[in-house]
Amino acid sequence: PLCSNNNPYTSFGATLARDEEQNLWSTPHDVTHTEADDDRVLYNMIVVRNQLDKDSEEWQKLNYDIYTLRQTRKEVRSRWKHILEDLGFQKEADSLLSVTKLSIISDSQNMGKARDFLLKLSEETNIFPTSWELSERYLFVVDRLIALDAADEFFKMASVVYPKRPSGERVDDSQKAPQC
Repeated sequence: PLCSNNNPYTSFGATLARDEEQNLWSTPHDVTHTEADDDRVLYNMIVVRNQLDKDSEEWQKLNYDIYTLRQTRKEVRSRWKHILEDLGFQKEADSLLSVTKLSIISDSQNMGKARDFLLKLSEETNIFPTSWELSERYLFVVDRLIALDAADEFFKMASVVYPKRPSGERVDDSQKAPQC
């Protein structure tokens, strides 16, 4: 019975670890993690890494790449949440950033506006890292901001808090613009 898979107590820790491993967006039990292209890239990296020997150099490199990508995603989400909270959406920030396979664009006419807005954000602010490929997830978030008539304020705040810097120029915490 100690080695059996029927014992619910022995599998509890393994289930949590497995759930965390499949959790691509750091949201518990996110079933949508392979819906977008960037999710599939991360998922494929995890699959390849899991087929390798843990002591191999390839496994270590993939593990580092997976960790780096996850940390970058957390950082970007944190930046968006920070701006939303500064705009007065303290209670709604998490729900505004929550995107699942059931999420829809509120108005089909907003799709073009959302794409343009997201592109403008990536070109004129540092809310996304320079190597970041625009995520489909943030189209839904921008659509919500447009519907709330808060997109322009969001852009203004992002421009102040995460201004575009010439490549290679780093921003220290002491140089960041004061929060509004």
